[in-house]
Amino acid sequence: SLHPSTVESINTNAKMKLAITALLAGSAAAFAPAQTGRVTTDLAVSELELGAVEPLGVFDPLGWMDSEPEAFERRRAVERKHGRIAMAAVVGTIVHNNHIVFDGYLSPSNNLKFSDV
Repeated sequence: SLHPSTVESINTNAKMKLAITALLAGSAAAFAPAQTGRVTTDLAVSELELGAVEPLGVFDPLGWMDSEPEAFERRRAVERKHGRIAMAAVVGTIVHNNHIVFDGYLSPSNNLKFSDV
């Protein structure tokens, strides 16, 4: 008969081996080759109707696509631009709220540092 501390040591050792084996098996799946099968979805959106939602169609409550179709591309480009500016503003807010400062000069000729602004 084994001493209780020996049995506990064997159980702990077995659990560690099982955990390491599971970890290795899980990480090996990350390096497995990707499936080459074609994935299909029910999201069949026409490239001409970007912004179309399947049950509703194109969301255009003001009817601008019918009255001003030539302005649609510009509005879409402006919306992308505003989205990018909003993302940059969020990064700036996170940097500011975490008190991240940039060392160095904003303008060496005027002796103006980032910390002075």
